[in-house]
Amino acid sequence: MLFENDAVREILREYRRVWALHHLRSLAEWDSDVMMPKGGSFLRGEALAVTANMVQDFYSSDRLRALLSRAENADLNEYEQGVVRVLKRSVHYYTALPPELVAEEERVVEAAKRAWEQAKEKSDFSIFAPHLERIVDIQREKAEHLGYEDHPYNALLDLYEQGATVDFIDRVFSAVLPAVRDALKRIVDSDSYFDHHDLENITYERHDMEGLNRAVLTAFGADWNHFRMDVSAHPFTIDLAGPQDVRITTWYHGKDFRRSLLAAIHEWGHALYELQQDPELCCTPVSGGVSLGVHESQSRFWENHIGRSLAFIETFYEDFRFAISSLEAYGPEDVFKYFNMVRPELIRVEADEISYIPHIVLRYELEKALVEGSISVSELPQAWNEKMEEYLGVTPPDDARGVLQDVHWALGSIGYFPTYALGTILSAQIRHAMELDLGPIEELIRMKNFGPIRIWLNEKIHRWGSVYPPDELIRKSTGEELNPDYFKKHVKERYVRMYLS
Repeated sequence: MLFENDAVREILREYRRVWALHHLRSLAEWDSDVMMPKGGSFLRGEALAVTANMVQDFYSSDRLRALLSRAENADLNEYEQGVVRVLKRSVHYYTALPPELVAEEERVVEAAKRAWEQAKEKSDFSIFAPHLERIVDIQREKAEHLGYEDHPYNALLDLYEQGATVDFIDRVFSAVLPAVRDALKRIVDSDSYFDHHDLENITYERHDMEGLNRAVLTAFGADWNHFRMDVSAHPFTIDLAGPQDVRITTWYHGKDFRRSLLAAIHEWGHALYELQQDPELCCTPVSGGVSLGVHESQSRFWENHIGRSLAFIETFYEDFRFAISSLEAYGPEDVFKYFNMVRPELIRVEADEISYIPHIVLRYELEKALVEGSISVSELPQAWNEKMEEYLGVTPPDDARGVLQDVHWALGSIGYFPTYALGTILSAQIRHAMELDLGPIEELIRMKNFGPIRIWLNEKIHRWGSVYPPDELIRKSTGEELNPDYFKKHVKERYVRMYLS
């Protein structure tokens, strides 16, 4: 039994009420993005606002604070300490924020999502701008209520990556950005550089591509009794407050099949994290991934270190050909180059591993500037385009492929973007630690033997849920703190060697 302390066990009995709300809110959010007609957004926003205040009432209650105080003074095991740590963070959040601000954010976000969809469809930032202005105001208000040191952005960043600060992110980015920009320049300037591949234009039928996605995820170990895959405008993963119902989405464009497949593999990494947590953590505050950075390391590990590997492509090549008959004119090496093309890309989710980091740095710098007020929402499209030219040497031709490409700001998720880079960097470190125990993972991939990989991830990361803070979990699972050197080594071994050797 993981939870033995009487005070903690009483907390967990009380927590089931708010867990049920989280479960139903997750279902409503999934439905909003996958199934709900657009006209339902107002009432959905109202329902989410009301239930958000119900969640806030639980975390703000005198009873919960009394139980936490009692538990803090007891001799707790590591799981019980995790419960107290996670709940104290939630209590701080919900007692610091006024209920009307919590409710307003839910309403504003639901309306903003619909406005963002319309703005992106019409490539017209002005449609979304008023909604983003209010979202930025709300995030500033939240930062003031939550409190911070040095920079208001720190309060928001901590919501997604406990303990992370602007100083920490700046140090990490300064360690990797020069290396990836140098690698990108050397590749683009090389004689072997190509900025287009014929496979980008090969078309497919949606049902064939869906069958390929399902076949690959089944080989990875997907249990379709507790997992499903749907379609959305922007691929995502959601767990319904527990490991027994985890859902992902991907997209289908009718051509350029790697976009659909790699999106499905990426989201599978997120889903597996939730599916493999210790069942005894279910319905407790320590259920689910510990942070978005650690979560992203799982999706980027599966996407980049497995899905883009030559071993994966050679192993599943016949599956590719079965789904896309015109692929027969191209061999596995062609597909490998297609999956690992390096080029300055307009769209973040389509960017290669090298270009991806500048994409994240750009977003981090812009949203930090929005929060501190050094740029306004109206200046955002121009600032975006200027930074794209500075970091990647390309300028978006329109808002849809520029400032409107990501849904995150419409969701109020300011402080989220840096975790994508942290996860990308951490994924290489995880691979290094894994291979010390299992040997080269390419050998396992070639045998379609993904069991040892799942077991290693489960033992080192997944089963612990949110028991440990992210920095402690990283040390326990890899033997050291976040170390960008492994990512830089990975870039050299795969991409620089491919183009420059």
